[in-house]
Amino acid sequence: MASLNTLRTKFGIVLSIIIALALLAFILSLKTEMGFSGNDPKVGVIDGEKIHYSEYYDQYEQIKTQSGAQESDEQQAAMLANAAWQSLISKYVLTPGFDKLGLRVTEPERMAMASGKQPTQAFYSAFADPRTGTFNVAAVSDFLAQAETNPQAAQMWARLNEQARTEREMQKYFGLVRGGVFVNALEVEQGVKTANNLFAGKWTGKKYTDVPDSLFQITSAELKSYYNNHKDLFRQSPSRTISYVVFEVAPTDDDLLKLEQKVMEVGKEFAAAEELKSFVRANRNGRIADNFVTAAQLPEDEAAALLDGKTYGPVLKNNEWTMARVLAVKEAPDSLGLRHIVLPSSEEKLADSLLTVLRNGGDFAQAAARYSVYDATAANGGEVGVMPFSAFVGEFAEALGNAKAGDIVKIASGGTVQLMQVYRADKPVKHLQIASITYPVEASADTRRNVHNNAGSFMVNAKGSSEAFAAAASEAAVTPRVAVINQGDRTLRGMEDSRDVVRWVYGAEPGDVSEIFSVGKDYVIAMLTAVDNDEYASMEKVEAQLRAQVLRDKKYDYIVKDLAGSTLAEQAASLGAEVADFKDVSFSSFYLEGIGFEPRVVGAITSSQQGVVSAPVKGLSGVFIVEVEDAQQTEKQNAEGEKVRAQAMYENMAQQFFLPAVQQMAKIEDLRGKYF
Repeated sequence: MASLNTLRTKFGIVLSIIIALALLAFILSLKTEMGFSGNDPKVGVIDGEKIHYSEYYDQYEQIKTQSGAQESDEQQAAMLANAAWQSLISKYVLTPGFDKLGLRVTEPERMAMASGKQPTQAFYSAFADPRTGTFNVAAVSDFLAQAETNPQAAQMWARLNEQARTEREMQKYFGLVRGGVFVNALEVEQGVKTANNLFAGKWTGKKYTDVPDSLFQITSAELKSYYNNHKDLFRQSPSRTISYVVFEVAPTDDDLLKLEQKVMEVGKEFAAAEELKSFVRANRNGRIADNFVTAAQLPEDEAAALLDGKTYGPVLKNNEWTMARVLAVKEAPDSLGLRHIVLPSSEEKLADSLLTVLRNGGDFAQAAARYSVYDATAANGGEVGVMPFSAFVGEFAEALGNAKAGDIVKIASGGTVQLMQVYRADKPVKHLQIASITYPVEASADTRRNVHNNAGSFMVNAKGSSEAFAAAASEAAVTPRVAVINQGDRTLRGMEDSRDVVRWVYGAEPGDVSEIFSVGKDYVIAMLTAVDNDEYASMEKVEAQLRAQVLRDKKYDYIVKDLAGSTLAEQAASLGAEVADFKDVSFSSFYLEGIGFEPRVVGAITSSQQGVVSAPVKGLSGVFIVEVEDAQQTEKQNAEGEKVRAQAMYENMAQQFFLPAVQQMAKIEDLRGKYF
């Protein structure tokens, strides 16, 4: 029977499939914690439709319930948030578009999907038999029976149908897109040529870096002209710019000395402790390993000391003090090959019966396939594989420590009873259970308090203006950094724990100075310096890029002006350059030896006539001239194969890019960062 729990589990797969099909862009995320005032704030705009918090949150909770996912960490919360946002994009962008196109999923189609005659991935993932991979029609009937009396099951069924319908509509739309893609005969002919032709010859050129920048003057009018003529290059998403400082919390020399003294005192007591387990457990930095390891799994110096019966350390290694002793020794196989049968703890009588049968020669693989409740291994005869003994802890380590090939042992653990067959047992070797105490090298509480106080003083002095912020930074001996936060960003680049900083940014006004944020071990204070919601980056913002492009154009003209001669050697001499060889160049070549990544040069080579010196090529890094001396024709590709390849490539490209294009036209605005 397809239970609610089963469906919840499978819905996670369903959701990921629907999202992958429907929305290939918009990798956006958020956290569920929020702080705002107002009745129902706007958290986004999708194709002109305002998305309020209540609608978004309802969608979030719905997906969370159906998938059975938990907000165990920020990554999980981000996945749920992404799914919720993308579901709303589908609702307001894709579905209305399908309606306008006349795309429909009829009732007979829906019935065919639900019955398994034409199953979508949504229904298949929910109701397929995990052992056989076939669609289980009986499971659908069982779940529908539940839905008649269980409102939650009914809601889940409705949601599953909605997802299946969206999936089928997407498939139909993809079909229309693919149907509009056609490869003509000229494209096939050109494709065969580019695949089969290899070129060799000579080249010369001059890099832009060989021409001094000081030879050129660039006017504001030239920058403006380039900007206006290439404006699409500077399209941008909404962003906010901050200036921020980091007050690093590092241990002082006094902290290091005090820590070393403390470690040495504890080390003496650790080495002398008779009740080692109790001593380690009484220390908050102590740890008793659950598993046993071999000497080969330890650092050489640690293994040497422990095998000799000595205390290892205290030693400063990887920015922490560590000490270790052997708590217990066990001779056990280095590795074990295992099969298992997993049963609920309530089936202990069955486990005992099976154990008797199997020890008397019963077929373990058949028993696993029939009785084991762990589907992942049951379908493969209970095969677990070969595992090191160090992977086992608790009851498993105890039961398998003395195991030999052919043994079958019974282990009760975690609400299950497992029958484990040992089909391989390596030669026993010494394994150690280790007790250790580690002290990370970190700032003391006093040092942290002092740094926090310094940050507090800075925060007070930095308010008022950018000048005040800079002056306060100079006074505090910290260097301001600049960060641009684009719409959808969750953290500052290079600072994984900075979500709170980004959340503050969305609620701030230019000139505001933040509170003190704890980011990792350090403290961060920021000032919002600019808000940019323009569709295109301003000239001031991209001035450096503009200047580089205009300078490149000027250098191209300068180099070409000095170019003289009819032969490649003469032109090389006029440039003060050498002539070099190229070989085995095809249209698909990515990198040219001596030249680098230059697509235009590749194009010039593959389109040149043999023995003809090319026109100057305006490359990314310089000006280049080529001469093809030899063209070889291979038989890597034929017309039929090229047509199939090109058709598949164009269809994939169309499918990949049309949805982001549709979404871009929809003008989606994500404002969730202000509240979450």
